[in-house]
Amino acid sequence: MSTRSLRVWGLLAAGALSVTSLAACADNTASEGSGAPSAAVTQDEELAGLVPDGIAERGTLTVGTDPTYAPNEFQDDANKIVGFDIDLFDAVAGKLGLTAEYQASTFDNIIPSVQSGSYDVGVSSFTDNAEREEVVDMITYFEAGTQWAQAAGGDVDPESPCGLTVAVQTGTVQLEELTARSEECTAAGEEAIDILQFDDQGQATNSVTLGQAQAVLADSPVMAYAVQQSNGALELTGEVYDAAPYGYVVGKESGLSEALQAAVQSLIEDGTYAEILETWGLSDGAVSESEINGASGT
Repeated sequence: MSTRSLRVWGLLAAGALSVTSLAACADNTASEGSGAPSAAVTQDEELAGLVPDGIAERGTLTVGTDPTYAPNEFQDDANKIVGFDIDLFDAVAGKLGLTAEYQASTFDNIIPSVQSGSYDVGVSSFTDNAEREEVVDMITYFEAGTQWAQAAGGDVDPESPCGLTVAVQTGTVQLEELTARSEECTAAGEEAIDILQFDDQGQATNSVTLGQAQAVLADSPVMAYAVQQSNGALELTGEVYDAAPYGYVVGKESGLSEALQAAVQSLIEDGTYAEILETWGLSDGAVSESEINGASGT
């Protein structure tokens, strides 16, 4: 899925829009994580030994993230990148004796930047799927589905989207889904879906509160959080579907896959993982095992 996060999702459209503007200002700037339970993580010497020598000597990981996808990755009032993904990856890095340095980016630019070596890792609620695994490795750590939201009191049925105006973030699996479903609509002689694409998930969600779109869809934790923070302006509609794992993105030849997978698994087994998920109210998405390229099993 495409998911990332927002910051403090404004109570109404104006508040959320101000949060979106914060992300734009912070593009390509570095930030350290929020320092929640991950602050207590200590280096595991055995796992640290799996880190490629060049990165181990440097002591840092350059991490690309799109901080418009609350509660997973977003910016707080101080313009700092925070969220569930940030806390968990800080803990992963800590296990490996490394420090994560976060760089704000647009979502669809992260995988190409990992491929080119500009980022060591992409941490931005990426759904692990076979298409992505063809060009990068993905290390799974969480599971989420897709969820729709609408303006409070609306009558949107996600099972009947033909003719609706629907907002979505560019580069996400939800955009791929909408495009395919729109083609199905026209093939059946019905009206196409009017798809509004936004680089920022906050802008996509705001378009519903502003009356520009009838519905928006994104990863289930992101939509649930947006509704919670909307002060009654938004509501969920339909059921969560197409559950799939999130994965950290690394280059095929980076040498990082095994180290990251082992660190995630260690956090699962020592309880730190569950503690971080509970802090963010995301325990329902917990996994018991981290995999490398879990979608294809390669």
